[in-house]
Amino acid sequence: MNLMPLLARRVEANRPVRAALIGAGKFGSMFLSQVPTIAGLEVAVIADLDPERARAACRTVGWDDARIAATHFVDDGRAACAAEVEVVIEATGHPAAGIRHALAAIEAGRHVVMVNVEADVLVGPLLAARARERGVVYSMAYGDQPALVAEMVDWARAAGFTVAAAGKGTKYLPAFHEVTPDDVWSHYGLSPEEAKAAGMNPQMFNSFLDGTKSAIEMAAIANACGLDVPEDGLKFPPCGVERASCARARSAACSTARGWSRWCRLSTATARRCSGTCAGASTWSSRRRTTTPPPASGSTGSRPTRRAATPPCTSRSTSSAWSCRSRS
Repeated sequence: MNLMPLLARRVEANRPVRAALIGAGKFGSMFLSQVPTIAGLEVAVIADLDPERARAACRTVGWDDARIAATHFVDDGRAACAAEVEVVIEATGHPAAGIRHALAAIEAGRHVVMVNVEADVLVGPLLAARARERGVVYSMAYGDQPALVAEMVDWARAAGFTVAAAGKGTKYLPAFHEVTPDDVWSHYGLSPEEAKAAGMNPQMFNSFLDGTKSAIEMAAIANACGLDVPEDGLKFPPCGVERASCARARSAACSTARGWSRWCRLSTATARRCSGTCAGASTWSSRRRTTTPPPASGSTGSRPTRRAATPPCTSRSTSSAWSCRSRS
């Protein structure tokens, strides 16, 4: 019922899972730091535009010389996809490159773990369909927020709930929308030199702050879970965890008669008055099912009987971000 017994069998059979990592940046480095302590997992190939930087990243996270020497470093992600591995982990953060790598991996019969949410939002459903045709798995990265939220949605539905909203907790202030990569580090309490030494990308970390990443991740969750979104983009109703359903009830996305699905998702932000309990947490809002289960994505169904509206939220601090994606 979980991953560790499956991995233990691979250890007993002396047949570790062989993986290729494409992109040894911040996320790739965090993954690499775990590899030495995960029995049954072997990273055989690491692809990065700068292989020496990738080797340095391995040393920084604690790899010994023997492990580094046993790993093949390349500068072309497609070469990693063609290597003798079972799974390819795409962590470049570059949408076009991520799509090319995923297609190459699928055509080579490799499973794909797509850390690159930007690529997934563009063509994730198509990549998943291609993977099914080839008999391999296309998956988001477990541990990253979209996959964790999708797991919670699956749990809620399996427990008999209809999911009305699903999202992630993050701190958002209206002023963050004006932040740029040139001044982003001041909001993290870092100097540009400290951030560079830690391998932190200003464009990526700016997207964490200004709402872009939340919108992208919510679109990925919508695609993965068959949820719908408002047509006119992000909403910012203020709330903390204890006010999430209140914000949902007040949103036009859940009360209008314009035909939006009730299965919308909410990126719930930290409120200063919620004692910090919602910071960084994945959250979901659900209620007991009163109608049939949600129809498949793209199909139609009757709308449920709604509960009485909850009182307006009174939180004045941070806000929530509704996800945005185009509807076909």
